[in-house]
Amino acid sequence: MIRIKRYSKQIFSRGINLVLLILTLTIILTGCSPGEQIPTQYVFDDLGRLVGFNGTPERIISLAPSNTEILFALGLGDKVMGVTSWCDYPPEALAKEQVGEYDTPDMEKIVALDPDLILVSYGTSMEVIDGMVALGLTVFGIKSTDLDDVLNDIRTIGEITDKEMEAQALTSEMESRIQAITDQTAGLEQRPKVFYIVWGDESSALWTAGSDTFIHELIEKAGGVNICQNITGYSTISIEDVVAHNPEVIITTELSYDWAINSTDLAATNASQTDRIFTCDDDIVQRPGPRLVDGLEWFAFFIHPEMFDEPED
Repeated sequence: MIRIKRYSKQIFSRGINLVLLILTLTIILTGCSPGEQIPTQYVFDDLGRLVGFNGTPERIISLAPSNTEILFALGLGDKVMGVTSWCDYPPEALAKEQVGEYDTPDMEKIVALDPDLILVSYGTSMEVIDGMVALGLTVFGIKSTDLDDVLNDIRTIGEITDKEMEAQALTSEMESRIQAITDQTAGLEQRPKVFYIVWGDESSALWTAGSDTFIHELIEKAGGVNICQNITGYSTISIEDVVAHNPEVIITTELSYDWAINSTDLAATNASQTDRIFTCDDDIVQRPGPRLVDGLEWFAFFIHPEMFDEPED
């Protein structure tokens, strides 16, 4: 029996209707050669592709640090055969075979590991994906754009790897922690102005995070106002504009923290004058995985220390 997993964000948002679904399945099934195994389950990935699975994946390659974190959080570390050179969490991931970068994976290494599932994410081009598919490899794309997407993608990975109970437990715990923050910040009238620095140096422009980013969502849910909310995605803003917005809280990546606290350009801001320039582990606020909730808790503490305790490391 063939099962088709249907998720509202993957299917309905892309306008895929029943006629297209039947047509796609017909092409897939009639294209199978005699003796070739026909997948028993089909799942739409975040790239709009219908991916077939025949049984539970046992040999998995992750081409994104966030996907690696999800796999280990679901108890699938023993099935992870390969990772990228950026996959450094949990520490056990460092012992796995490295297969290159997410955008330039080593195909020979990947084929040699004989995976039955390759998880890709944002940054892996369709050219690379198509190349792996042409080699007969099963590739599934994850592309989370907000916290809800992260939760849905964890559940999806749980379903295709037979870890549904673990995924449900993990997402329930994450939802509970998110709710604990938003219950206190939802009705706030006083919301400090927050500026996030992705990259800062002595130049006249700073890289920052606008709307449609994880950073923006963390700021908003933590009870702040992103001074760059009118910017879409990751872009630049002049130091003069930052000073004009006069942020009350500045959060920066670890690499830019020393520059930010010593910057004469930012000295005029309320954040600098009140010693409210902070940083935390970049990975917990920039990787769309389970630790994104840790990032939310740190942001809540930075923005509203009168309401939230400092998170435990």
